[in-house]
Amino acid sequence: MAGDDMRRDGVSPETDELASTLMGDAFDLLASGEGFEVLLVVQDEAGTVSSYEFEDDGPEACLEGARDRVRELAGALRYAIAYEGAVADEDGSYADALLLEFGERGYRAYSAYSLIGGKGAGDRFTWTDPAPAGELEPLL
Repeated sequence: MAGDDMRRDGVSPETDELASTLMGDAFDLLASGEGFEVLLVVQDEAGTVSSYEFEDDGPEACLEGARDRVRELAGALRYAIAYEGAVADEDGSYADALLLEFGERGYRAYSAYSLIGGKGAGDRFTWTDPAPAGELEPLL
């Protein structure tokens, strides 16, 4: 694993596409009212994408399970993790959000969020454009 000072900044187009697709799939599930704890997609060096859902434990255990899976997968090149959470407003109140973590071997890892509303409301489900939420510890 490269040291943080050796990692590239930014996001490759392939990682952006992987993360965007996962976020869109998560929005579809939320709009339809289908619940999930943590969704994970991983792409290997051959371009094969594998999808996982973690749901048999609490939210924190599922998130740790997804992160552990990324670390354990031989040949993993890039990943994205999506889960529901909340983000604080400027006034200290919290708003429902879809949270996203993503990274790629040799790059820094990042997180983003999109505020959501109307879960299960079909076409009335709303979301904001993703906003950056900061840098994370890389899993690859």
